[in-house]
Amino acid sequence: MVSSEQRRRQLARKKYEDQMKRRAEAAAKRKKRNALVGGLAAVVALAGIGAAATGCSFGSDKKNDKKPAAAPSESGKKWAAEPAMSIDTAASYTATLDTSAGKVTFSLDAAKAPHTVNSFVFLAGQQFWDDTKCHRLTTEGIYVLQCGDPTGTGSGGPGYQFTDENLTGATYPAGTVAMANAGPNTNGSQFFLVYKDTQLPPSYTPFGKITGGLDALQKIAEAGVQGGGTDGPPATPVNVKSITAAKG
Repeated sequence: MVSSEQRRRQLARKKYEDQMKRRAEAAAKRKKRNALVGGLAAVVALAGIGAAATGCSFGSDKKNDKKPAAAPSESGKKWAAEPAMSIDTAASYTATLDTSAGKVTFSLDAAKAPHTVNSFVFLAGQQFWDDTKCHRLTTEGIYVLQCGDPTGTGSGGPGYQFTDENLTGATYPAGTVAMANAGPNTNGSQFFLVYKDTQLPPSYTPFGKITGGLDALQKIAEAGVQGGGTDGPPATPVNVKSITAAKG
């Protein structure tokens, strides 16, 4: 027979073991949550950017090649579908980002990212980015300046979305130009410029390499973020005067 004292001890031990189990489970959940937050922290600056952009997402390049360019919607500079392919994928293309903080030039990889470059050239030709601003600078975890949102809020786009490209083995060293997105195949008009070697998962279509003006980007980064944080509008305003693209 179990005495009342033994029973009391058994109950106390069980209560203690239950408490330890709950604490261990809570600690495991916190660890998992913190790991997830830490893993996503670098991506947050880029993910979710095109979420407000409307339009279709196409799953195959072949289908996209046959899609005609649509006229701008009544809401302004927005289009109902990705523009038809009009670039020469065997040719070289260059772009110039002319801002209040300096010029940045970069080459465009039409062979490896044809739809991305085609869209970029199309939007540049439409003066889509003229008189906009680069709305986001990140100075910790990832090192990028993000541009391309005509609204300057981080949620704007051209009205259409297109598929990811050139992701196999993608890396993001200093000088990379890549697309921001809100998840797979949600590319629109927002892109980022990498001013310092950055570790990111291969989820953001790299489509260009900076050929001039990296020092201007680094100077912008040195000035930091408004309010003294590490992620937000750059302290040095980066107003986009124009973005132009040309063949050759």
